[in-house]
Amino acid sequence: MYCYQRLCDLREDAGLSQKEIAEKLGTTQQQYCRYENGTRELPMHHFITLARYYNVSLDYLAGLIQTPKKLY
Repeated sequence: MYCYQRLCDLREDAGLSQKEIAEKLGTTQQQYCRYENGTRELPMHHFITLARYYNVSLDYLAGLIQTPKKLY
């Protein structure tokens, strides 16, 4: 699924580690790694937090559109 790769791409493009994003979400690096690998489903509240953090639409983050739309 696109969204898992997109999570990784956005994080790497921002020069951040999984641990840094996990801290932003209030979870562990191991749990966040599972989100990026697609072995655990990312909760909607985390999708919203990440969309705001990366300034991209939920549609882009979920892989529904190919071109990122900025939130603001």
